[in-house]
Amino acid sequence: MLTFTVHEPPAPPADRIDRAEALVFVKDGFSWAAALFAPLWLGLHRLWLPLLGYIIIAAALGLAQEATVFDRRWVGLAMFAVNLMLGFEAGTLRRWVLDRRGWRMLGSVSGRSVDECERRFFEGWLPSQPIIAPNASSGAGSPPGRTWGGIGHRIGALIGTRS
Repeated sequence: MLTFTVHEPPAPPADRIDRAEALVFVKDGFSWAAALFAPLWLGLHRLWLPLLGYIIIAAALGLAQEATVFDRRWVGLAMFAVNLMLGFEAGTLRRWVLDRRGWRMLGSVSGRSVDECERRFFEGWLPSQPIIAPNASSGAGSPPGRTWGGIGHRIGALIGTRS
């Protein structure tokens, strides 16, 4: 069973479809990618303060190895422990950074897969969101140049519109 927390940006769009596409789902649980590729994972998720902390810890362990008679294996074991801790706390770090940036947590959702979690969340969340009518000059469909990608396609299927 997977669990995700759902976060909304500080200034969400007015239209419920655009607003839904701006939402971020953060997985709760162990992250293998964060544990195995810690600096890369931190950089890809734009977690700059945790990345700085990771670099400082790695540099401190390297200096401790050079300055004392620590065996390389102990320093390697310490870095393994840091990466393991990062794997367990990856979701917490993402939520912390989103909170610092002004994002608001809307709730959490559980399911067997990512698609099921998204479907469950949007089935409960979409009906409570206001519908913004399409611009009269652009016709009955979506604005020109609009494409449904990823999550937007699933939202469009839920509310019965596709472009």
